[in-house]
Amino acid sequence: MTPPMIYAILIPLMAFAVWRRVRGSFGRQPIRRHRMTGRIAVFAVIGLLLALGGLHNLRLLEGLLGGVLAGAVLGIVGLRLTRFERDASGADLYIPNAWIGSLLTVLLVARLAWRLLVAMPQLQDPAMTHSAPALGNSPLTLAIFGLMIGYYVCYFSGLLVHHRRFERAQAASPAG
Repeated sequence: MTPPMIYAILIPLMAFAVWRRVRGSFGRQPIRRHRMTGRIAVFAVIGLLLALGGLHNLRLLEGLLGGVLAGAVLGIVGLRLTRFERDASGADLYIPNAWIGSLLTVLLVARLAWRLLVAMPQLQDPAMTHSAPALGNSPLTLAIFGLMIGYYVCYFSGLLVHHRRFERAQAASPAG
């Protein structure tokens, strides 16, 4: 598969992922324990694979780990700003902080767009078509991926813990 074909497939997939992320950053979101647990596992595996890939270059690994730590701190802040509710049908909901979700999305999209702009001249040169430029071969890019990984692993883990506490508090409060 040639690099232009790879990007032709990759760009719509990234646009869909961004659209889903933006949709999940605003308004009431249902608590879906299995999906959250699955997302924690997926993000952990992606982080592990990126870390293994960064072992050949210590700067890449440092960028990833710094991003994960900063993301975990941001996840804790996000948890403190999240509210829990029950709707009329009794379903549990959470309301994430839209600013944090928006900031993470903008950072990721801006960094990926920049890396694609830098890679485009290499794609235009016929002599360079045999080697596709690596999008994740930058400490800054891996730091932003790490930020996303750290945030979502910490945030979803915290949501599951806080949701359990919310359920207990709702069960203990008098119905009225």
